[in-house]
Amino acid sequence: MDKQMQVGVIGAGTMGSGIAQVAAQAGHSVVLYDARKDAVDKAMAGLQRTFDRMVEKGKLSDTDGAAILGRIAPAHELGSLAGCGLVIEAIIEDLAIKKGLFRELEELVPKNAVLATNTSSLSVTAIAAACALPARVVGLHFFNPAPLLPLVEVVPGMATMPDVTEGCSALMQAWRKVPVVAKDTPGFIVNRLARPFYGEALRIFEEGIADMATIDHAMRTVGGFRMGPFELMDLIGNDINFAVTRSVFEAFFFDPRYRPSFTQQRMVEAGWLGRKSGRGYYDYSEGEERPEPTSDVILHENICWRIQVMLINEAVDALFLGIASKEALDLAMTKGVNYPQGPLALADAKGLSHCLTTLDGLHAEYGEDRYRPSPLLRRMVREGRSFLD
Repeated sequence: MDKQMQVGVIGAGTMGSGIAQVAAQAGHSVVLYDARKDAVDKAMAGLQRTFDRMVEKGKLSDTDGAAILGRIAPAHELGSLAGCGLVIEAIIEDLAIKKGLFRELEELVPKNAVLATNTSSLSVTAIAAACALPARVVGLHFFNPAPLLPLVEVVPGMATMPDVTEGCSALMQAWRKVPVVAKDTPGFIVNRLARPFYGEALRIFEEGIADMATIDHAMRTVGGFRMGPFELMDLIGNDINFAVTRSVFEAFFFDPRYRPSFTQQRMVEAGWLGRKSGRGYYDYSEGEERPEPTSDVILHENICWRIQVMLINEAVDALFLGIASKEALDLAMTKGVNYPQGPLALADAKGLSHCLTTLDGLHAEYGEDRYRPSPLLRRMVREGRSFLD
């Protein structure tokens, strides 16, 4: 997988065009395909504007900008990908459609070509099962916007050859990305570990402990997060966030830790999707002022810690179940979603005994499996260990 390898990208939306940009900037010849001709044309025009801005800001020379764009060839036929050594699909999150696409690709590309899916919520193993050669199928989950966010989750399916996983990890490093290898389980690392950031915030609101503005303020000022959970859900889109939450909940066979919120469901039903609809948890109408948070510092600290300890517990359980290494788990959350600190590093900083005592208290108070502490956390406290060991 060197710079001479041609890279194919399927799907010319925001994610697909971003991946194409990353590959072209790394020196590869790229074929950008979409079944919709207007989508490819729109993506190429957008890439032209992107490189023009980079030239204006002095990040690229005129020559380099033109050369990078020149390495991206728009395509309107799937057959144009026939010479690619790596194909990355970034299309709709529909298992049947992805499986059909991968079956078609197998007939086009060389037998040693790698087929990658950018899926964020579907099983890589299930997608690979549609192929005669599932060993060459792997997940490469980029984060939006792909040219700016460094993290890429490298997800081998059950049949993926180790050489494919290692080769793709090395390639992502060559593309100046930060690859982390994750087990093929629902949500991989980031979308799994991040669920309590939204879910517990919604639960705190539903219990009437604090309003949205106060919860967001607490997570920014006490927790050090760039955005609070309600602000972030409005930015992502409440329909998208709710769909991911439902997908993870169902994929985990309805484990109560991932149960969606009725509040979020009602927001989606009302069409209050966030910034893109003009209203979500906040009103984005012109001249509308954001509600003021309460000034109760103790409340801020308690709210923040309740959400943080749930993030910690999710990360500890992911480590317990072998989803990824402890280094990868923390790296994924800092590089993929800009957390101020990895959850396992935060656990050490707060003290594992304090984490366990808090979770045991919540579990006893609510009597819900949602708050069950990870067995690994209990074991580490009993043995006096930390994640720095």
